[in-house]
Amino acid sequence: MTVKKVRAINQPGLYGDGNTLYLRVAPGGSKQWVQRLTIHGKRRDIGLGGCSWVTLAEARDAAYENRRLARRGGDPLAVKRRPKIPTFREAAQHTYKALRPRWRNEKVAINWMQQLKRHAMARLGDLPVDRIGREDVLAVLTPIWTSKPETGRRVRRNIRATLKWCQAHGFVTFNAAGEGIDGALPRMPAVKAHFRALPYSEIPEALDIVESSTASRVANLALRFLIFTAARTGEVRGAMWSEIHGDVWKIPGERMKAGVEHRVPLSATALDVLEQARTLRDGSALVFPSPIRRGRPLSNMTLTKVLRDTGLAERATVHGFRSSFRDWCAETGKAREVAEAALAHTVGGVEGAYFRSDLFERRRRLMDAWAAFLAGTDAKVVALPR
Repeated sequence: MTVKKVRAINQPGLYGDGNTLYLRVAPGGSKQWVQRLTIHGKRRDIGLGGCSWVTLAEARDAAYENRRLARRGGDPLAVKRRPKIPTFREAAQHTYKALRPRWRNEKVAINWMQQLKRHAMARLGDLPVDRIGREDVLAVLTPIWTSKPETGRRVRRNIRATLKWCQAHGFVTFNAAGEGIDGALPRMPAVKAHFRALPYSEIPEALDIVESSTASRVANLALRFLIFTAARTGEVRGAMWSEIHGDVWKIPGERMKAGVEHRVPLSATALDVLEQARTLRDGSALVFPSPIRRGRPLSNMTLTKVLRDTGLAERATVHGFRSSFRDWCAETGKAREVAEAALAHTVGGVEGAYFRSDLFERRRRLMDAWAAFLAGTDAKVVALPR
């Protein structure tokens, strides 16, 4: 078959060029290249494109490559159906859209993409994600890993999340920002002890970051509940459904550090966490049961793992969220005795003897105000430093 003949054929039908390539002319006059090929013992028709777009030479080349693939045991149709591999920039946009509903704070959403644009897109943005290797990720992270450690952790977290989305959709087979690069990254500078509790103004964003953790859902919920209630780790991990009475959490004395029952007023956001936790019940009485050991509470390190997974562990401990809450109380003019009662601290001396009440109603207003602050509706919220 020649180019001139291809142009001259007008009668509907199938015209062979040889070597499995055909020209198909439709009743309406449109022309398309078709390859008839036996794949795994079955005859298959593979469309190679219309004649107005694909030349005879291009159709022959495509047919040749398909025959080669079929001879090696491959399936040209499967390759054709394979989704287009996105660039890192495109994948990051898809990941952003997937994560966005989890972020209650608009600044978290803005910072997530800005960090990638500022530090990663120049190197990774136009690369198809299946061509991104560990060396590419290291080229992005190494310049900022020690000079801007918090930024480095955040950028790595966002790259990792993007490649995790790609893994889930079959675009890549491994995560180039995963644990495989740990040994190649330089040691980060030591973190000063006073960084172990976040400034209270950064807790709203930390809550949104927790939502992006790859730790178990029950662990994420437990940490959120701990932050909303300013409770101790052991109190949250051991929480029982029998202790929840409407919008009050009654922790029995045997589970309290001071040995006295403690009533915790539950804000609407804390109650929302409990509603989500109900869907994860394993048949035990625990509010936050271990996803691994049925009927057992979360381990002591589970909540710490959430912080490590999100890059927050270098600057905060789980217990440090109580310190952040106490700082918020002090700096926003909340009564000291109410804050101490909310933390279930024992107040000694004359002051302790004076306050016989647990100040429950005042604590309820305090915890509602704390929840409003965390939602970004009651005070200025700032982004974590980059």
